[in-house]
Amino acid sequence: MLQIDGSYNEGGGQILRTALAYSTLFQKPFEIINIRKGRPKPGLKNQHLYCIKALQQLCNAKVGGDELGSEKLRYFPNKISSTKIKVDIETAGSITLLLQSLLLPCLFSQKAKKIEIVGGTDVKYSPQIDYLKEIILPQLNKYAEKIELKLEKRGYYPKGGGKIILTIRPKYNLENLEDSPKIDLTEQGGLIQIKGISHASHDLQEIEVAERQLKSAKINLSQLKVPITIDAQYSDTLSTGSGITLWAVFSKEEEELGYLNPIKIGSDALGEKGKPSGDVGKEAAQKLIDEINSKAPVDQHLADNLIPFMGLIPGSEIKTSKITNHTLTNIYVVEQFLGKKFKVEGNTIKSI
Repeated sequence: MLQIDGSYNEGGGQILRTALAYSTLFQKPFEIINIRKGRPKPGLKNQHLYCIKALQQLCNAKVGGDELGSEKLRYFPNKISSTKIKVDIETAGSITLLLQSLLLPCLFSQKAKKIEIVGGTDVKYSPQIDYLKEIILPQLNKYAEKIELKLEKRGYYPKGGGKIILTIRPKYNLENLEDSPKIDLTEQGGLIQIKGISHASHDLQEIEVAERQLKSAKINLSQLKVPITIDAQYSDTLSTGSGITLWAVFSKEEEELGYLNPIKIGSDALGEKGKPSGDVGKEAAQKLIDEINSKAPVDQHLADNLIPFMGLIPGSEIKTSKITNHTLTNIYVVEQFLGKKFKVEGNTIKSI
């Protein structure tokens, strides 16, 4: 049985999420030890258990060690058979992190899938839901007949209660992957526009939190001299919260805005008690400006999300602003399953 060391690099939950995705897709059992060894409270957290529950729905996997705080897990996947998955994380556990375990096996399996998840849509230490929808999923459109993400309700910390519905109709599977297009993102191209969504719970509407986040972001982004469109949104939520997601859209002359490999760089920031709304907008704007100034077409967070997909598609290549520990961790996990798959030179990553 394949054994994976959960203490590799930063020793976080990313190792487990990616291993679960690959194990499910290839129907290859694995054992992971030292789970989240690098964290103050090691072992499985609640959100990891819901990842496992979701995958059990997808493929009727057999699992050993799936208990809160467990530092060891054995996972035996079966054939992917389910077409509907429903998960209620019951807290503000991150929906976008849970999807890191589900997206890859659902995208490259035989049948269409409908995934409903209740939990946190915009929470700390994870991509906001608008980042997933506007930055990550556009890179995966080329591998599906359809990928549609509907945000039914936002969920902030601590109560969560946000809901998404993700529909995936696959175009490729493991048998015909050699025919699939490569991920090719090596040049940033010219900046065309900035877009974004500034959001907050309804109880913050009277003091215009979403608008203040938006205005601050616009002021800081004005130096870029391109059109800026940021929408303000308010939602009925179980907990008070706010945030903003921004994305820069680029084009290369020969392919305009591009469908197969769209060039979109993203950033986000969350509000919190005692943090001025203007600071939230400024933080997201400065992150985006730094990414743009790197001249790379892939931001540092998109890079780690693309690695599991690049591992399946030799000849893919990306240039990122920064190679993070999450990216290195994902490379490690993919190569545990598939052998040597990546070549890293500076901030350029190639799959071989």
